Amino acid sequence: MKRKAVVLSSGGLDSTTVMAIAKAEGYEIYSLTFNYGQRHALELKAANRVAEVLAVKEHLVLDLDLGKIGGSALTTDDIGVPKARSEKKMKGEIPVTYVPARNTIFLSYALAWAEVLGASDIFVGVNAIDYSGYPDCRAEYIKRFESMANLALKAAVEGKMKIHIQTPLIDMTKADIIRRGVTLGVDYRLTHSCYDPSPEGKACGECDSCLLRKKGFREAGIPDPTVYDDLGSS
Repeated sequence: MKRKAVVLSSGGLDSTTVMAIAKAEGYEIYSLTFNYGQRHALELKAANRVAEVLAVKEHLVLDLDLGKIGGSALTTDDIGVPKARSEKKMKGEIPVTYVPARNTIFLSYALAWAEVLGASDIFVGVNAIDYSGYPDCRAEYIKRFESMANLALKAAVEGKMKIHIQTPLIDMTKADIIRRGVTLGVDYRLTHSCYDPSPEGKACGECDSCLLRKKGFREAGIPDPTVYDDLGSS
């Protein structure tokens, strides 16, 4: 029987690449997506497209209204999404698009599903090179979460399984991620990354996620298939 893996999927560039990697490694994929009140809810449609194209075993979408907690530009209209930040700023400060405890919340749900499925592996597309500086994307955080997971689950404590949090992109540049995805046949037209898309669904081209996406395609030497509202992808 194939090994099972829970893959956190936002429908974005990173999580889609991670899913393609897990599939290439022979895992049976269980895709987990969250409708958490994000303003860029177009990512839910993208996650559905990705799940269909990569032929996952099951795609589970959970509703969590993190907007009621607030504290992030991604979950409330009261805080604007930062635009045109420099790479220095991205690396030097945590932006208001940080969603409090998001990866801890998402990984906790992934743990629960993994235990029920008997899946020892959870894949997540965190990256600590070309990213917006979120603290829950760092290797130190993942390592400690994995340790906690193996203390918390009944199946782990009973010795029936050991949880592994797989982060194949953690030390890769965005360009490296894109190159890897292309070699695996990923169609990045399926994905959505923008934090603040237009009503027509076009990417803003100026938020951190758009800027990092543009940078990645440019440095990879691969045409960017994204439709930007700023009429450019350079």
